[in-house]
Amino acid sequence: MQATDRPDLVVFDCDGVLVDSEKVSIEVDRRVLADLGWAISHDEILHRFVGRSSAYFRAEIEAHLGRSLPDDWEAPYQSWYLDAFARELTAVAGVEAALDEITTATCVASSGSHAKIRRNLAQTGLLPRFAGRIFSADDVANGKPAPDLFLHAAERLGVDPERCVVVEDSRFGAQAARAAGMRVLGYAGGLTPAEWLEREGATVFTDMRDLPELVRR
Repeated sequence: MQATDRPDLVVFDCDGVLVDSEKVSIEVDRRVLADLGWAISHDEILHRFVGRSSAYFRAEIEAHLGRSLPDDWEAPYQSWYLDAFARELTAVAGVEAALDEITTATCVASSGSHAKIRRNLAQTGLLPRFAGRIFSADDVANGKPAPDLFLHAAERLGVDPERCVVVEDSRFGAQAARAAGMRVLGYAGGLTPAEWLEREGATVFTDMRDLPELVRR
């Protein structure tokens, strides 16, 4: 798709693009990792894990600790995330107005589980906007930065990948979108530095009010 062509589908990442969850998640991730015996900074979590799947997160923990985790290893920590999100989770500033203005078909393709995606969208009032068009890394063999999830979403909705635009806030997500042959709009209004997204070929923006016009270009 040429930069001036309007897309047939806008694919939204969830965390950091639709819901302002990254700061909350990173702090809880830091606490979880410390409890498991891995002292790691906020910046390193951002660099290593934001945009990746829970399977990747687990594999990296096991590699660092040198041992396997039990199947229910996350169970003691679920309340930590739920409590933090219940207190602090909001929609990304300006995203509701942007969605109101975008007339192109939309969907969500996120590294989170279906349960997490739906819970976070419901809490922020965004879930009805994407009913029946939510795709998770759990649906595919390989999560971001592999293109599988974005290609899966396009196939399920009957849209050529070249006719899709992806809105991402992580470098791994931008890599996945580019690998899928999709144009990438990189939201740098959160934690991810703009230069990380620029290096992955994304058109970078920092204000959701600019998104509808970027989609139309």
